[in-house]
Amino acid sequence: MTPPPPALRVRSLRKSYGKVIAVDGLDLDVEPGECFGLLGPNGAGKTTTIEICEGLLQPDSGEAEILGRRWSTHTRELRERLGIALQETQLSEKLKVIETIQLFRSFYRRRGRAAEDVLALVQLQDKRDARVGTLSGGQKQRLALACALVGEPELLFLDEPTTGLDPQSRRQIWELIEALRSTGCTIVLTTHYMDEAQRLCDHVAVVDHGKVIALGTPRSLIDALGAAHTLEFASSDNHTIDVASLRKLDGVLGASEANNRYVLQVSELHLAFPALLGELNRQGIALSELHSHSATLEDVFVALTGRQLREA
Repeated sequence: MTPPPPALRVRSLRKSYGKVIAVDGLDLDVEPGECFGLLGPNGAGKTTTIEICEGLLQPDSGEAEILGRRWSTHTRELRERLGIALQETQLSEKLKVIETIQLFRSFYRRRGRAAEDVLALVQLQDKRDARVGTLSGGQKQRLALACALVGEPELLFLDEPTTGLDPQSRRQIWELIEALRSTGCTIVLTTHYMDEAQRLCDHVAVVDHGKVIALGTPRSLIDALGAAHTLEFASSDNHTIDVASLRKLDGVLGASEANNRYVLQVSELHLAFPALLGELNRQGIALSELHSHSATLEDVFVALTGRQLREA
């Protein structure tokens, strides 16, 4: 039996805006049924890539196949089979919540999910007859997701679905995405939150300056660092510390510095911690901050680019 085509296949994708290269020869494969994350800082090319795949932008070169189809020849079919939640969804604020879902449902020749069922799925039953303009940011985001789901999509695009939300609203969106993933829905998610990608995604592509700089499962990317822990510290007087000397410490695999903050990739914390304190004492440097954590995707990005994601 012939295996199904990838849910999304992107090859040598390029897109520029004048002299600014947004997407620079990007390749991706997303398998059916997985949650795939495009992970990177703002301006990395994530939204441009996803908007090309959604049929909203034309690439300068390269190709994108969605569910084995292309926008140039199967526009109407793809519109019926995809769900799209943009980074910012502008909905009519005077419509009621249920009216908004019913409106989006009417766009599909096959009616898909019942509006009331979608309302329950995103846990907005108590806001059924509320005007969209009265909803909180998290509720509006769940409504946008409901509009993307009403056609029972085979492939769901979510562009920065939790940006700007409070922690409780973020967790609600995460739980909804996890529920969708458990049904076998294929999800392509863009985010600059490392913890979000680590929790939700089966595979991630770390994107920077329009290129994929790392690709794999969250666990495999973290394991590839070879570091079980990360030590971060800053000196009390912003004293410059020789990074080369930090790399030579027992249990330390790598070290970097940005804005007078130092990050050590550590294989053996019980060796690295006293070695670091001894080296700082030798140099007469007092600490203003010191903490450690288990290695994360944030540390992968730092190791690959030499800078923090939040600073990028």
